[in-house]
Amino acid sequence: MVTKTIQKQPKSMVELQITVPWADLQSKWTEAVQKLAQETELPGFRKGQAPLEMVEQRSFAQVQQELLRVVMPQALVEALAGSDVVPIDYPQYQIVSFTKGADLVYKARVTQRPGVVVGNYKVVRASRPVIKPVTEEQVDGIIADLFKRWKTKAPHQSAQGSSLPTQTPSPSGSSATGAGSLNFNAPPPQPFSPTEVTSTSDVPDDIFAKAMGGQDLADLRRKIKEDLESESKYNNELDYEENILQEVEKITTVDLPEVLIQDELNRMLVSLQRRVADMGLLLDDYLRGQNKTLEQIKAEWRPQAEKNVRMELGLSEIARMENVNITDADLQAEIDKIQDARLKQQFEQQEPRMHLRHALRQTKTLNLLKEIVK
Repeated sequence: MVTKTIQKQPKSMVELQITVPWADLQSKWTEAVQKLAQETELPGFRKGQAPLEMVEQRSFAQVQQELLRVVMPQALVEALAGSDVVPIDYPQYQIVSFTKGADLVYKARVTQRPGVVVGNYKVVRASRPVIKPVTEEQVDGIIADLFKRWKTKAPHQSAQGSSLPTQTPSPSGSSATGAGSLNFNAPPPQPFSPTEVTSTSDVPDDIFAKAMGGQDLADLRRKIKEDLESESKYNNELDYEENILQEVEKITTVDLPEVLIQDELNRMLVSLQRRVADMGLLLDDYLRGQNKTLEQIKAEWRPQAEKNVRMELGLSEIARMENVNITDADLQAEIDKIQDARLKQQFEQQEPRMHLRHALRQTKTLNLLKEIVK
């Protein structure tokens, strides 16, 4: 049976000193020697046939390393049982003393889930941004861009241009994508089939509209406008959710662990890297264009990363207080919506299921807050 001392430190750090008696280690030492012997080939013996004493003498350090690899995590779990410490990162180990025949004494340093205090979220108010109406000028602009690329059969470029991103990724990590029936950024079908007739007109006409998926030019304009309106509503909902989360962040008090801040900074960088990659560039290209190093970018983003973590932890605490749960049936129903068989198969593993359950719980809690802040 292990003995331990637990010392809580600032920034949600916890240090444990754990002692495992040799009586509990002796059988595991033998198992470690046996495992190593199966993989060892010594002169005069076939692989796996060397005497255990010779294997132990020749590979003493490896035996000890194998024992520690198995025992230290197990003893840490036992030491934390019954405590209020819930680790949120991988432990760091430091051996204090150990040799064969003696007790193992080591230190384990972990970051625990921080205590979170959320104020009275039931009086929170957040304004919903006004949805700007789609103008005919916007529709004209998209049609003009599509028509120009269709006539020249130019490579795909965004109708909004291709400038490098210069802003911090969205705190929610979401990206607005239209939900309409047409993909306005996609190039026309290439190559055209022999039965297709290209237009000789210098202005958009029905032939162009049919190539873009419309019945005629008027129908294409209608579909473009509907898609822009759908996208506008979608973005408006994201902005509204962001306003709610900003209010949650203001009333959330927590001593943020450094590991969570660094995780969020890495997530933001991955988001930026994907956006830059969509333009056929590398992150280094972006950094050179900004004349900044990766560390400078992370330093600039750190305040936003801290806000993002507070939002996440605050929302999780509200979920706990409101007893928001995702049942196994809820989780499976969401997985069943996935059409890609390979992607769906990933959710047979426990970790992806755990992350999806958490995301669904956060979404459910946010929807609850929408009802509260009305």
